[in-house]
Amino acid sequence: MGRLTDKRIWITGASGGLGERLAYSCVAEGAHVFLSARREDRLQEVKNTITARGGRCDVIPFDVRHAEEAENVRRLIGHVDVLINNAGFGIFETAADSSLDDMKSMFEVNVFGLIACTKACLPVMLHAKSGHIINIASQAGKLATPKSSLYSATKHAVLGYSNALRLELAGTGVAVTTVNPGPIKTDFFTIADKEGSYVKSVGRWMLDADRVAERITSVILTDKREINLPGWMSLGTKLYQLFPSFTEKLAGRVLKKK
Repeated sequence: MGRLTDKRIWITGASGGLGERLAYSCVAEGAHVFLSARREDRLQEVKNTITARGGRCDVIPFDVRHAEEAENVRRLIGHVDVLINNAGFGIFETAADSSLDDMKSMFEVNVFGLIACTKACLPVMLHAKSGHIINIASQAGKLATPKSSLYSATKHAVLGYSNALRLELAGTGVAVTTVNPGPIKTDFFTIADKEGSYVKSVGRWMLDADRVAERITSVILTDKREINLPGWMSLGTKLYQLFPSFTEKLAGRVLKKK
């Protein structure tokens, strides 16, 4: 028995990385998790680990780029108490070198898929007068850096959407939390940082995926507005928002670590 016993939690992007760790963390608190991602084989491996531990897990393969299918997935799940929009990816390239295909794919996954899953769950949550939508954004949504123009743009969009949604849902019983982590030790960087230069530069500061997952799990079904990790990076983004020109001059070299 745990704090989330019998709560039904849908996690997208759950075949690895933070999504997988979130699944384990939620199950440890008694939740029944529903896992979505493109890679069914990896989802099944995660499910096998969960069931071996006595947890409850269902797998529903789903590529969030196909936003029109989100409602069908939600119907397969039934009632959803918590939606964790975790699916996302990035590619670190200059604006000049970025392709239109990369732009389309990143917005389809990071923004349109997130919105589609949210819209699919909202009627159920509003009817129940309870629920929680957790959107995994990024510190990049608050502080853009070189070679992340497209990725930062998608995360800015996620924050804007989430902030407006939170205001719309005030008083309905449905909470909205955004999670803004810095770099996390996951396979995210196998795509984002193909040269490995960014990982070498910031590796010692990377967040542990299990600890991030536990932090997120601890605020499920609360009215927590934001989670910003790590704390020192959050202070940097606040400084940037107050004094953008000064921060760019002061931390210019650091911001160009990619």
